Amino acid sequence: MHEFIREFEEWTDPATKQMLNNLVDRKQKFDRAKKLHLYILWTAMFTAFCFLYYVTKAILEPYSYSFGTMFSVYVSDSIHLLISVFLAGLFGAVKVLYQQKEKKEKEYQDLRKEIIDRSKDLWKDEAWKRRHQVFDKMKSQFDINLYHGSK
Repeated sequence: MHEFIREFEEWTDPATKQMLNNLVDRKQKFDRAKKLHLYILWTAMFTAFCFLYYVTKAILEPYSYSFGTMFSVYVSDSIHLLISVFLAGLFGAVKVLYQQKEKKEKEYQDLRKEIIDRSKDLWKDEAWKRRHQVFDKMKSQFDINLYHGSK
């Protein structure tokens, strides 16, 4: 459990602390998936741009008089095929990472909304009046908004 969550006072029971800990873990997994997706996306875009620039300068401009010649020059060098397959794999990885990012975001948002919906059950009586301290700390420390259910 995160030290920050352990420090919540006695008016936050262990089950609630565990839910908050799980929420923080899911938020961190979502953030990592988001960063990885963005990194691979920009790598794929940059690599594709560089390869298309190379193809334009090395194949399209010098052999623009004949499509057949352009095609035969392109396929005559096996590195072109390797780079094309690598780019296809890179864009496939972007798609897979996007799906994983969306799945992790849904898990995170579902748990966050569950905590918001069940907040009356999690903090009772005197704790209900002090729950805003937990919400403020979660917002400032982990950038998790527990005040509203919408993104």
